[in-house]
Amino acid sequence: MNIIKLNAIDSTNDYLKNLLLKNALDNYTIVTADFQNKGKGQMGSQWKSETSKNLICSIYINNSNVKLSNQFAINMVVCLAIKKSLDKFNIPQLSVKWPNDIMSGSLKLCGILIENIVKSKSIQDIIIGIGVNINQMKFNNLPNATSVKQITGKYYNTDEILSEIVNDIKFYFNFLKEESLVELQKLYESNLYRLNKVSTFKLPDSNLVSGYINGVNDDGRLKIILENDVEETYDIKEISLVN
Repeated sequence: MNIIKLNAIDSTNDYLKNLLLKNALDNYTIVTADFQNKGKGQMGSQWKSETSKNLICSIYINNSNVKLSNQFAINMVVCLAIKKSLDKFNIPQLSVKWPNDIMSGSLKLCGILIENIVKSKSIQDIIIGIGVNINQMKFNNLPNATSVKQITGKYYNTDEILSEIVNDIKFYFNFLKEESLVELQKLYESNLYRLNKVSTFKLPDSNLVSGYINGVNDDGRLKIILENDVEETYDIKEISLVN
């Protein structure tokens, strides 16, 4: 496991992608940064973090043997791995907010951005960007954010948490090899935030609908039972959870 530690960078994901263009990388090459000024989240959002307070990293994986048609399995592996790692630090009420935020109660603790590099209709390389709020105590204009220290009152070593996350990512990739995709999906669904609870969702036209999360389908689309008892499926661009 090769770890590259940087003081500041635009984006750890972009740094790894640029490295990959120039050289072959060892499996599980990791880039960490004390600060990144263009940290990326889902749908073009930014991940903001105080310098040296949190875990900011990207992990490179090759030869995952995951078919392009099953690429959501990578998302499930990473989410389950990070939740498993944070469970070891006694973080209460951990869950996965679809598709890939880690929550403690109703507050966001971790964001994930997975970028797959596809060649010849198969996934050749995976870059996993992870931002976990560890020791930051104030989140200006981010009322739904929290950190491990805010929750527990304790200071944590980010390298220790990174080591746990890498080990658990390896564990769940091995799980995927040894068990069926169906079993992985069941595990992911059982950890979903607000599973089977009446919730409010916003559609792209800003209309609000009520329903409850009933799991995900094979390609990762969210299954929601609406008020009329009809099940609909949505991708990340088509719906967002309000509460």
